[in-house]
Amino acid sequence: MARLASKEFKQAIVLRSDLGMGKGKMVAQGSHASLLAYESAQCEHSDWAKTWSESGCKKIALKVGSEKELASLFMAAKKAKLPCSLVVDAGHTQVEPGTKTAVAIGPAPEAEVDRLTNILKLL
Repeated sequence: MARLASKEFKQAIVLRSDLGMGKGKMVAQGSHASLLAYESAQCEHSDWAKTWSESGCKKIALKVGSEKELASLFMAAKKAKLPCSLVVDAGHTQVEPGTKTAVAIGPAPEAEVDRLTNILKLL
């Protein structure tokens, strides 16, 4: 466990900026993504989840401009075997049913998350 403690862990929450979601909707979608990815990490990488949780749950909020970008990012995270989630909205409020709104990657080693997200802009 000492080896893990020396690594920085974080989670990236990525939202679509092209949908015109209100701030509250964006927070809700990002929260869904964050929790789902954390649950995935608990199953697949419990040591990562524990270390991240005990070190303050570092997060970053980023944006993409299209569904294609969001889906591509999600697939890249899956391919890299990182804990991740893709939120598909039920369509009860601001977007159509089936709209992909958010992705979360991690908790995972910061360098691995950054490898996929370093070109994205802050939300």
